[in-house]
Amino acid sequence: MRLITYNVNGIRAALGKGFMEWLKIVNPDILCLQEIKVQSSEFPHYLFEQLGYKSYIFPAEKKGYSGTAILTKLNSVNIIRGMGVDEYDKEGRVMLAQFEHIFVINVYFPSGSSGPHRQESKFRFLNVFLPYAIQKSTELKNLIICGDFNICHKPIDIHDPIANKNSSGFLPEERAWMDNFFSSGYTDVFRAFSPDLPHQYTWWSYRAQARRKNKGWRIDYITCTDRIISSFLRCNILTEAYHSDHCPVLAELKSK
Repeated sequence: MRLITYNVNGIRAALGKGFMEWLKIVNPDILCLQEIKVQSSEFPHYLFEQLGYKSYIFPAEKKGYSGTAILTKLNSVNIIRGMGVDEYDKEGRVMLAQFEHIFVINVYFPSGSSGPHRQESKFRFLNVFLPYAIQKSTELKNLIICGDFNICHKPIDIHDPIANKNSSGFLPEERAWMDNFFSSGYTDVFRAFSPDLPHQYTWWSYRAQARRKNKGWRIDYITCTDRIISSFLRCNILTEAYHSDHCPVLAELKSK
């Protein structure tokens, strides 16, 4: 079973950059999208249906902003949108899908880079998401949490840790939160397979040819509860995908 997480920075923009042709090739069973930036009526369900996917979306109330989606070829048992926290549910940031053998949470963490008010919103999100994640890990045996965390965990995950030590996304408080998250029963699947592999990023600024120079940040993750890490066969960053300022992360699991 193949699962991909991808911040598309606007699904309509991604479609204009060959997204559907790419999707035909990679052919995941589950595709978690973040920052879809469309309302329910604007999401191109029919395009994905032609490839065998059923689409579930959780748009932000604000047009052209945020939002998440889960596309799947598997039979979904249940979809839950939101955490029950109005500030973030209005932005379509968290959705949970229950499949036959696994549960998947698709999450889009707030960015704090646009100013202090957004950083405070991000900190509030972290304060509510960690207990939510811990609770779900006790309730749901086979749980994957994936998406855009908007945080680099370790110096190896960012191209210039010294220059960015005071930047949103690499703040000490954010990195400590990641420590707490991974010590609460979750595993970073990419690092489980590639613990010391450097220069592995999932987001690059559009400025100064950052992607061509590979001056990036690894802020997109596939994580799982510790008990199921043995179910994973591999996890790779798909840097050849150019539909966004992010790139996808793929994990392959053993079939039940």
